[in-house]
Amino acid sequence: MDIRGFEVVSAFEDKDIALPRRKTTESAGYDIECAEAVTIEPGEMKLVPTGLKAFMNFDEYLAIHIRSSMAIKRHLMLSNSTGIIDSDYYNNEENEGHILIALYNFGQDTVQIERGERVAQGIFSKYLVANNDDATGIRVGGFGSTGK
Repeated sequence: MDIRGFEVVSAFEDKDIALPRRKTTESAGYDIECAEAVTIEPGEMKLVPTGLKAFMNFDEYLAIHIRSSMAIKRHLMLSNSTGIIDSDYYNNEENEGHILIALYNFGQDTVQIERGERVAQGIFSKYLVANNDDATGIRVGGFGSTGK
């Protein structure tokens, strides 16, 4: 039985989406590619589709980080600093758990990201809960739906 990994969302099944991979034995992050070509104007934020969803244990999350080359060479940053993909985001009713990367262009030039270009990296992590944690909610939506 698989306990964590990536799958392609049904809307992108026929688009030849590459599942994220670590490049070396000591890499923490799984490289995540852009599923479609995207243009980001200076000062603009775009949600970049990956065509992916992630599954994991209930006490884990997937942290999304910008690739350093995107930040340094292309002047892009994650709009939310670090994306957090909760385990219950997987297969949610709204968008099947599609991971979208929120990129902001803080540079002065338009940035073109090509399909298949590595834009982010995902790192699986465990989390802890506080004493007397009484969370009982159930996710009912997709992107940005926790707490609604």
